[in-house]
Amino acid sequence: MQSGATPSGAAHGARPGEIAIGVILGRTSEFFDFFVYAIASVVVFPKLVFPYVDALTSTVYSFAIFALAFVARPLGTAIFMAVDRAHGKGAKLTIALFLLGSATVAIAFLPGYEQIGHASAMLLALFRIGQGIALGGTWDGLASLLALNAPQARRGWYAMIPQLGAPLGLIVASGLFAFFVGNLSAEDFLSWGWRYPFFVAFAINVVALFARLRIVVTPEYVHLFDSGELQPTSIRATVKAEGRNVLIGAFAPLASFALFHMVTVFPLSWVFLFTQQGPARFLVIEMIAAAIGVVAIVASGPLADRVGRRNLLGASAVAIAAFSGFAPQLLDGGDVGELVFMVVGFILLGLSFGQSSGAIASSFSRAYRYTGSALTSDLAWMFGAGFAPLVALLLSSHFGLLMSGAYLLSGALCTLAALGINRQLELYDR
Repeated sequence: MQSGATPSGAAHGARPGEIAIGVILGRTSEFFDFFVYAIASVVVFPKLVFPYVDALTSTVYSFAIFALAFVARPLGTAIFMAVDRAHGKGAKLTIALFLLGSATVAIAFLPGYEQIGHASAMLLALFRIGQGIALGGTWDGLASLLALNAPQARRGWYAMIPQLGAPLGLIVASGLFAFFVGNLSAEDFLSWGWRYPFFVAFAINVVALFARLRIVVTPEYVHLFDSGELQPTSIRATVKAEGRNVLIGAFAPLASFALFHMVTVFPLSWVFLFTQQGPARFLVIEMIAAAIGVVAIVASGPLADRVGRRNLLGASAVAIAAFSGFAPQLLDGGDVGELVFMVVGFILLGLSFGQSSGAIASSFSRAYRYTGSALTSDLAWMFGAGFAPLVALLLSSHFGLLMSGAYLLSGALCTLAALGINRQLELYDR
């Protein structure tokens, strides 16, 4: 199979260091949006939008709306790839981030059930779908540009850079919510305190927009676009030409994506619903563990360059499978158990998630890498992350916390199967 690799570095004239800054800013802003909504799905929306049912049912309803963005995201990719082909990446990014910011700010003004009844849930679902469509349009290709310009011996290092946005976004979002939850009365927090992180998300999106546009409109990037190496193509043509790579790429990172929610959204909901601990304390634990996750993601770079990205992803999946056997006991093990669960979970997440975007993307041919990578990312998040909090909470609440470990194990097995199939296909094509 042709890898679609191109000469790196000076051949394109783009500066990897400058691109990396744009990538980190863009991904951090997106993940900050993601975690602001995710945290609110646990500590705000069940009480604000669904106060007429019990706490567990209201959280299930909230997680169902949470998943809508992941379902809508591929639609956003299809829409904005058409905008990209017609009007360029600058117009695409500006429209997409304006839509994302508008939907996010609209959530900040959301009236509760006490004010407008069931219309509150309908508006929340509408705004969440708007966020998903917008996220499909925020794919700027900077990660692909970074990979194209990465030195051959350091591709693992550059592959991990976009992934740093996840723990950084979680740290900022958790810190903001921990501050408001810890310093406001429950009444004030549910009335107005929770809305401020959504305003901050809008401000961060504006800054990230200008940072990304500054790179997207550079002559080096435009040259790559015009030469066809980052050319947007239609979804139909991409699937026809690269369908198996899209499918394998969507399932290959399921271990890390399943773990992603097992150490971020799901444990917060479990602690909030089934223990006497307040959310502020666990949000602080998440911040500490996410900082460790940053170190683990950075470490994944040189490790991948030494042993290979696919090998590291496979080994991480095996480790996640082993972790799934005792993760539920740790989460249910009190203060010390929760801390160990989060720290170990984020170490494994960092090593696996740090390389999850690069193991299969290199299989795309140049003509379809831009759209193929975007579509693969959409499907991977939908299959591996979109419904994870909902499924894990339903399984654990009805069949015991051990079932969350079984869910995590299933993700690891999917990753190992996808990596194995991909290797067989490569050998077959030689």
